[in-house]
Amino acid sequence: MRTRWLFADQLGPHFLDAPGQPALLIESKAVFRRRAFHRQKAHLVLSALRHRAHEGDVRLVRAETYREVIKEPLTVCHPTSRAARGLVRRLPGVEMLPPRGFVTAPRDFVAWADGRDHLRLEDFYRHARRLHDVLMDGGEPTGGRWNLDADNREPPPRGVRRLDAPAAPPIVEDEIDREVRAELDRWQHDDGIVFVGNDGPRLFPATRAEALARLRHFIEHRLPLFGPHEDAMLAHDPWMAHSLLSPAINLGLLDPMEVIEEAEGAYRSGAAPLAGVEGFIRQLLGWRDFVWHLYWYFEPRYRSANELRARGQLPKWFAELDADAVGARCLSDVLAGVRDRGWVHHIPRLMVLGNYAMQRGWRPAAVADWFHRCFVDGYEWVMTANVVGMSQYADGGRMSSKPYAAGGAYVNRMSDYCGGCRYDPKVRSGPDACPYTAGYWSFLARHEQDLAGNHRMAQPLRGLHRLSDLEALLEQEKARGSRAP
Repeated sequence: MRTRWLFADQLGPHFLDAPGQPALLIESKAVFRRRAFHRQKAHLVLSALRHRAHEGDVRLVRAETYREVIKEPLTVCHPTSRAARGLVRRLPGVEMLPPRGFVTAPRDFVAWADGRDHLRLEDFYRHARRLHDVLMDGGEPTGGRWNLDADNREPPPRGVRRLDAPAAPPIVEDEIDREVRAELDRWQHDDGIVFVGNDGPRLFPATRAEALARLRHFIEHRLPLFGPHEDAMLAHDPWMAHSLLSPAINLGLLDPMEVIEEAEGAYRSGAAPLAGVEGFIRQLLGWRDFVWHLYWYFEPRYRSANELRARGQLPKWFAELDADAVGARCLSDVLAGVRDRGWVHHIPRLMVLGNYAMQRGWRPAAVADWFHRCFVDGYEWVMTANVVGMSQYADGGRMSSKPYAAGGAYVNRMSDYCGGCRYDPKVRSGPDACPYTAGYWSFLARHEQDLAGNHRMAQPLRGLHRLSDLEALLEQEKARGSRAP
């Protein structure tokens, strides 16, 4: 049996053909020279590689580049980036196998996608449910409805600082983690390798055993509470009832199908409600697979799409995660979460960070790169469609039916941030003007012609011309520029 070359996001047993198959891991220092990754992301990846090297017939080689290590015939599962795939294709003696770590096969996605004018998650998700027989009963969706989002969009409970969700099992660092931390210190001090964000205790699994423990805990204790408030935000509860499994799944420590089966099993046994289970499975079987396939299905230049002609550069305070420079409570807290944990859940990503970037017209490719580098679960395939298409609407609607632009009213409804903020979400101009409310109307004014044909934007665009202070608002936002709000 030929040795299997495992990339750092292919660490689970499902990337081998049989137990005991010899495996090669390569720790490439050049990867960390090319981009300023979050310090905790670098720690997690290196810790996962080195922990995996202690399991079974696995050889770890530390080198500057991948190419200098490959000296023997190998097999490797399809990588998750175009650059890595190009490298594999150029290496003699390396056989590339079909991708693993996702649910729907590429040929099945292509068969579904070809010939469609627009690609939408909901359509793909229903197709995948049927194809893989997930939450299906007799050919119909379990419970009679495909989409239970309406049950999963509640604001946070009034008067609480935290959800009553049991904390996930803590990660206990070991000698490998201590070695990684010391080495990253040396890289910074001696080699000039740059990181962003704060160092801190490892918060996410680096081994399959840790990942399985997190999975079991989520299914038993947090999944029953997950659904209703999955879109809500609380300033003192960054984790809410989310699974915290995306870093482990994206490292390949868990097979997404085993996670899906555990979640469906919890519903079938009566341990978790259907709405929450459906919402969670939608994230994996639907959204995660959807953005993976779009990364390959769309042309390579999709990553540079910029239909709204956004040219702004990321300001220094945002690029360097300087949350203390920000007065808007929601943005400051979310940016601090990225700085201190390398993770916030999907609504702060989309409706606080991404929404702000789109309103200000920052370059979509730069925003996508920032998300890739700064999140512990961020990879190029994850962030391309997620950020360029959905968050920044830079593809003009190829995979999202409207821009995810919202003013302060959304943040006020779905969080407890606004009560303690210096800005008022109801005010759009003047010293108390909420930067999200003002930014929303400024965005619509700037792109009125671009969005005129989108029926989902017709009502907001009609409201634009009813604003009595629109001229003052636009001058205010122009003067704000790239300053931290």
